[in-house]
Amino acid sequence: MTPFDADGQVDYPGLRNLVNYLIDGGVEYLVSLGTTGESVTLDKEEKKKIFSFTAEVVNGRVGLIAGIAGNNTHEVVEQIKQFDTTGYDAILSASPSYNKPTQEGIYQHYKAIAEASPLPVILYNVPSRTGSNVTAETTVRLAHDFKNIIGVKEASGIFDQLNQIMRDKPEDFLVISGDDPISLPMIALGGVGVISVVGNALPRQFSDMIRLCLDGDFKSAQKAHSTFIDFTRMMFAEGSPAGVKTALKYLGVCGDTVRLPLVQVSNSLADKIIRETKMLNAPVTAH
Repeated sequence: MTPFDADGQVDYPGLRNLVNYLIDGGVEYLVSLGTTGESVTLDKEEKKKIFSFTAEVVNGRVGLIAGIAGNNTHEVVEQIKQFDTTGYDAILSASPSYNKPTQEGIYQHYKAIAEASPLPVILYNVPSRTGSNVTAETTVRLAHDFKNIIGVKEASGIFDQLNQIMRDKPEDFLVISGDDPISLPMIALGGVGVISVVGNALPRQFSDMIRLCLDGDFKSAQKAHSTFIDFTRMMFAEGSPAGVKTALKYLGVCGDTVRLPLVQVSNSLADKIIRETKMLNAPVTAH
């Protein structure tokens, strides 16, 4: 999540607070400038500074992934070529939005990225945002054809597709949940973790639940999972990351400003988020 001050400028002290809050909360890696980071409303210089600042604050304490994506393949490739990889372990790249490419177009898009990238690449399939689905066949084809395509953030919610990826992928190819509410069943099918929205606000609680899943203790995990149901719905009820920013403001980590076309949540939803956050006993420490 990218904090902004009341004037809509990047809040770097808030970003430092957030990074430390998340690491102290037990997360094992961070994604800078993914969807939750409002990357589409940041210009090139802002992105460059955020990437550099985040790497400096993280300082090797956890894994760090850079979100670099777009619907112009040439431009994405140029961004990757110019990217300062210092402190970063991988690149997360969502499939092109709006264009609605064919599966061959999606394959060629990621082929160009893989051939240009100095870092391992994680695919990101999120049809609800991009307008097109990366099929299991395309994901598996990319996984087998490019050794530096190491995983997928899968947010289609199509479990038949997930089953096929799990069956046909290379053994070391990582399948990561891209959707908080279905992380538990995805891990049960062989997923290795989650890139989370809820984890921005409740890193320790959500990480603990995911680790129970990874340890195979699904009975305990299910109990923890159920406590997040209402909170997760609230995070997306009026757009993400407006919901999670409301929780983080209550926790004293950073402000709740978002950039247009996103807007802050309504007062009524904010009250509900604050009550739920308080009930879940989220830590209030900021740094």
